[in-house]
Amino acid sequence: MLCRKISPLFQPRPWHFSMSESDPVKPVDKPAATAAPHMPRSFAALESIPFRWLVSSLGTFFLAMQGQLVVRSLLAYELTQSPFALAMVNLVIATPMSIGLLFSGAIIDRVERRGLTIVSQSIVLVNELVVLALLVAGVLEFWHLLVTAFILGVNFPFLMPTRTAMIYSLVGREKLGNAMALQATALNIARIVGPAGMGLLIPLITMPGAYLVSILLYGFSIYGMVRLPKSYPDNKTAKGFFEDVTYSFKYVANNRAILLCLIFGLFPMLLALPIISFLVVFTESVWGVSETALGIMMGSVGVGGIIGSLLVARLGDTMKRARVMMFAALIFGVFLAGFSMSPYYYVALPILLVSNIFANMSQTLNQTLIQLLADNEVRGRMSSLMMLTVGLTPLGVLPVAYFAEFYGIANTMFVACIMLVIVVLAFFMLSPTLRKLDKDPRLTEIQEVQD
Repeated sequence: MLCRKISPLFQPRPWHFSMSESDPVKPVDKPAATAAPHMPRSFAALESIPFRWLVSSLGTFFLAMQGQLVVRSLLAYELTQSPFALAMVNLVIATPMSIGLLFSGAIIDRVERRGLTIVSQSIVLVNELVVLALLVAGVLEFWHLLVTAFILGVNFPFLMPTRTAMIYSLVGREKLGNAMALQATALNIARIVGPAGMGLLIPLITMPGAYLVSILLYGFSIYGMVRLPKSYPDNKTAKGFFEDVTYSFKYVANNRAILLCLIFGLFPMLLALPIISFLVVFTESVWGVSETALGIMMGSVGVGGIIGSLLVARLGDTMKRARVMMFAALIFGVFLAGFSMSPYYYVALPILLVSNIFANMSQTLNQTLIQLLADNEVRGRMSSLMMLTVGLTPLGVLPVAYFAEFYGIANTMFVACIMLVIVVLAFFMLSPTLRKLDKDPRLTEIQEVQD
């Protein structure tokens, strides 16, 4: 009843899937509607009612998770008074997450995806309820945070990739690019609103109260998944599990276009995006500005991401995805190089905003291309491999930190950005596969369906 009062967009209706004729349609467990009133082109995927529930579930989950990362960091520091404790919490999340992403795709492509997501997210919910109970009882210890952070890291590989793998069956090929962009928009909004909202809530309703708000958001996210139809993979393989895992890499190795897209998407993560971890060094050592200025700069990163993903949603199927992906990565590297060498904070701020617009455009288009090029039976595994490239971003922080000790952060990041520009140009000049990718039949058939 409450949901009906909040938004008439989520009224249950009979399902109807908009797909090309070649796409297999899986039977669902109950009828409901995907058809909704016509939406502007920027939000075309939202014509699918199930996709609205999916993106709402995703947005509230990441809103809660981003907020709880702030609370978890505060709790870790209060309990230990050690900055190293923050690194420990992040490590016990990132390690099982990165390892799990190597295997989770094979599971996602073997089981019913909606149920897998609900189970994994329910485990996360119970996990956070335990932390809240220990916090309220006044017996929370640092090792409790490490254990619960590890459980979060184990479950994460079954949350984001599974949802991504479900998008195709909810919106069809012709709206997949728009849906991927809207998903990226929801994630970028969560990155801004989650930490900022939690920072405002903690002084008002105390830390346990703020933690409870995040748990309620997790609960709504689970409800959103319950509203979706069951999602069965096309995979009918009789292979063993580990054979299925190795097949992921054989499939990529035999599909040159997907392999090149995965490799291309990795370079901005390793060479340029680590700059986000060093913004505090720029604000304190290069420009000498306050913590407030750092917060504004972090916010501009998220705003740039939102604008970039909305641009992709608006232009999606009218653009040459592969060429725009490479062009956006090139502009990202050029602008970020300008940012790193800017002597003034107020000059660097808009440059950082623009650079992140192009960074998000390139990343969103890269992920969309991989999803469009992949066969449906391996869509979960490709989603996991995409997330793995994101999870490898911290590896780029280590060499940047090392060289920054000797040459300064500004010079180090400038060189890293120039390297990114060179890599992008090399891909464009030396890879005919990427240059001609926009003519691939798997991509051009989308335009034919629309025409």
